[in-house]
Amino acid sequence: MPPARLAYDRHTWKEIAHLLSNLPVALFGFTYVVTVLSVGIGLTVTVIGIPLVAAGLLGARHLGRLERARARALLGVRVDEPSRLPLRGAGGFLPRLWMALKDPVGWRTVLYDFIRLPWGVLTFTITLTSLFVLWPVLPFVARGLANADRAMVRGLLSPSDELERRISELEAGRGTVVDTAAADLRRIERDLHDGAQARLVNLAMGLGLAKEKLLEDPDTAAAMVEEAHGEVKLALQELRDLARGIHPAVLTDRGLDAALSSVASRCTVPVRVTVDLKARPAAAIEGIAYFTVSELLQNISKHSGASSASVEVWRTEDRLLIQVWDDGRGGARLEGGTGMRGLADRLGAVDGLFVVDSPEGGPTTVTAELPWRDRAEASGRK
Repeated sequence: MPPARLAYDRHTWKEIAHLLSNLPVALFGFTYVVTVLSVGIGLTVTVIGIPLVAAGLLGARHLGRLERARARALLGVRVDEPSRLPLRGAGGFLPRLWMALKDPVGWRTVLYDFIRLPWGVLTFTITLTSLFVLWPVLPFVARGLANADRAMVRGLLSPSDELERRISELEAGRGTVVDTAAADLRRIERDLHDGAQARLVNLAMGLGLAKEKLLEDPDTAAAMVEEAHGEVKLALQELRDLARGIHPAVLTDRGLDAALSSVASRCTVPVRVTVDLKARPAAAIEGIAYFTVSELLQNISKHSGASSASVEVWRTEDRLLIQVWDDGRGGARLEGGTGMRGLADRLGAVDGLFVVDSPEGGPTTVTAELPWRDRAEASGRK
């Protein structure tokens, strides 16, 4: 409810403009829903009837968006936009059709447009008459009618409930997870193609040449075999590094303490690792925590100019907390091009948090939170 204010201020004139525009807007909305739904329902005996109703409901969503924008501009009503229908992830034509038909946002907008026509006629008539007859009390009349409009917008055009907003967040999170997984697959493919695969092809060619020279030039063949032996060792090392990047064996076998200590030993900066966990989290959470710390330590090695760093991991109630600190030059930002935004998106996709505190001149402290799930419980759900 807006606070009391002086008559005929700019807010009052906006309310009057909204009430006078109710009639043409209501006429358009009522005509749309009656035409689309009556034609669609009338044609349900044919193959185009139900799809037409579904299309009409999708169109009603757009009418609702326009009404929310009008209410924001003229009535000062701030209403969240409902989440978009996840039609792309709904499978084939029939699942998408059914999702559109049962859309509560579309049906509430249809109801809104139905009841708006008589209301639009009433508000337009009262406001227009008051402009010429009841001028002294028009601001109070306008305020009362506008408050009823505000209630209609909040009641029928708001998201269904908190679940509706949560669905929107999860849809965005799912997109992030899919994009991240695709990027990881491309990275693995590129590393295999440019690294171990190319090295093994050269190794096969070298061994073929050595085989041809084995009888006619044993010394050259021996040198080529020795060179191939070195190539085998390099290929094995590349494959180990690639496997470590996918999911390190030490993490699976021994948990975060050993795995993070192994990562820290490869950092160019001395790192103190403290892991205070009485139990192991679910494998998925453990993996995200490992790769988060791994990437942060890579950033410290490449960009921080630090002389020391630390990693702390502990559990608080139902959250797994990670804090990575370094005494470097600072200035790290989520949009700084060092992978911070990607980490924040990954954690956000699983209901986690990612906070960077990095003033110019340092030090830098990155805090990450993940939801805790016990390993035993996660295994029991499979």
